[in-house]
Amino acid sequence: MMNNISTEAKVIGAISIFTIIVLVGGVLLLSNQSKEDSSISQEQIVSGNGLHWHPKLEIYIKGEKQEIPAGVGLAGSTHQEMHTHDEDAKDGVIHMEMNGVVTKDETKLSNFFKIWGKKFSSSQIFEFTNGEEGKVRMLVNGSDNEQFGSYQMQENDKIEIRYE
Repeated sequence: MMNNISTEAKVIGAISIFTIIVLVGGVLLLSNQSKEDSSISQEQIVSGNGLHWHPKLEIYIKGEKQEIPAGVGLAGSTHQEMHTHDEDAKDGVIHMEMNGVVTKDETKLSNFFKIWGKKFSSSQIFEFTNGEEGKVRMLVNGSDNEQFGSYQMQENDKIEIRYE
């Protein structure tokens, strides 16, 4: 009788261990597949470990410099990944503070304007639209740039938007 119990216990133990291995393997396999399915293509990744950049933005409407306010993207203790601070907003500094994997889409200039709640495109800056009064123009680091909102900001960029 003792041998039968011992053999049964061994069989039950082996089945239990096998079941646990199969379950753990299945969970790992499924989690790896979901990561692959939701993964971002390497060419879309700007940084795999976050970034902290400071491009500068200046906006001129008919030659008059527009102030970029402090506190854009800041609300109490929370802040958006793109925001401005009291100490350097007057200089047009945009703080880009992003954690984890950062994609090209996340660094687009249009994101800052969305956070700010202002309109910006190739045909409009604030309430000013292309027409007889003027036209929107953008320079990045001194060179004309026609990407406008799609422009992917970089560390230390100097971005000028002009309506003239």
